[in-house]
Amino acid sequence: MTRIEDLTGNGWRGTPASATSCPALVDGFRVLPWAQCDAPEFVAAWQELVCRSRTPNPFNESWFLFPSLRAFDRSARVRLATLVQDGELVGLIPLWRNSDYHGRPLPHLASWTHPNSFCGEPLIAAGCEEAFWSAILDWCDRDRRLSAFLHFTALPLDGAALTALDDICKRDQRPLRIVQRTSRAALHHGLSPEDHLVRTLGKKRRKELSRKRRRLEEMGELVFTRMSGTDDLDDWIDQFLTLENAGWKGEAHSSLASSVQTADFFRQSLHGAANAGRLERLAFHLDGKSVAMLCNFITPPLAHSFKTAFDESLSKLSPGMLLQVENLALLERGDIAMTDSCAVAGHPMIEQIWDDRREVVSVSLPIGGGVRRRIGDILTAIEARRLENRP
Repeated sequence: MTRIEDLTGNGWRGTPASATSCPALVDGFRVLPWAQCDAPEFVAAWQELVCRSRTPNPFNESWFLFPSLRAFDRSARVRLATLVQDGELVGLIPLWRNSDYHGRPLPHLASWTHPNSFCGEPLIAAGCEEAFWSAILDWCDRDRRLSAFLHFTALPLDGAALTALDDICKRDQRPLRIVQRTSRAALHHGLSPEDHLVRTLGKKRRKELSRKRRRLEEMGELVFTRMSGTDDLDDWIDQFLTLENAGWKGEAHSSLASSVQTADFFRQSLHGAANAGRLERLAFHLDGKSVAMLCNFITPPLAHSFKTAFDESLSKLSPGMLLQVENLALLERGDIAMTDSCAVAGHPMIEQIWDDRREVVSVSLPIGGGVRRRIGDILTAIEARRLENRP
């Protein structure tokens, strides 16, 4: 007999997890309530997986994902899909069951992200990509719920995970379709910061930026700082939240400080990043007042420019752009091959000086067998055609 939750697609089989229980690292594929994974034994295995992953993704590391889940998954709908081999965690991705797909009632399984999470690539130990994807697809095919397809968001085209998934789908003759595509500004290691500016900005524009910096220096004591670690971190976070909230995001109620959940998430994730050695903070202060701030997640050989804010009352002097010029020091780091801006495509400021691009896609693929697989095939084909027909 079909159950109500089978029709809604929102529930998961099994009993709710205890926040104090910890799953043993037993070989095999499991889909676990995330609260069961919030334990030292599992987090230690998770950190080992981070070190073994071919493509870094800070947004799926425990120090970022746990604050995200605590803030944005209050109903505990998200599960962690995990693969353990020889007692070691070799693959992890957050999954959830959703009945809404861009406003349409289409039950499906999906990777889980949120608006402040800019990459959905799973963490997979190098050499285990095929085993991990095969395990997920086998589980999805055997699942008895009504999910018509599997959807993964924000997968970088240059990531090892998507390449491996595409190979497996081709082998199994399972259509893997790109249903969303975006191109984000990025920095590729190679040129020095000075040579990069010469390439991206004309001589007149560079002189203008120099003039604006002098104007700021004439207004008071302009101090630039670059920090890592936890020193003065709470004060830095408070200043960032205040600075961002004072601008258009605050007026639109979309700033991090606009809700307790997003503010707490930001604070916890930055503390987690700092404790993990992943955080870099840059700021300009004018007479002790913050006028531009940004934070990067450093995960060699990649970096992600997570958040930035500036004093909009000084927009004519471009403090945000001047801070991005200082951020070009990332090009001098031998351990960073590429930095993802995490900015929306066409960002009017960042794309002026970040002229490289990183392609990020969302993909969908049919799951199940028989009728369910055919329905998923039709639905994902329709969605892919819509993307092709967009201007």
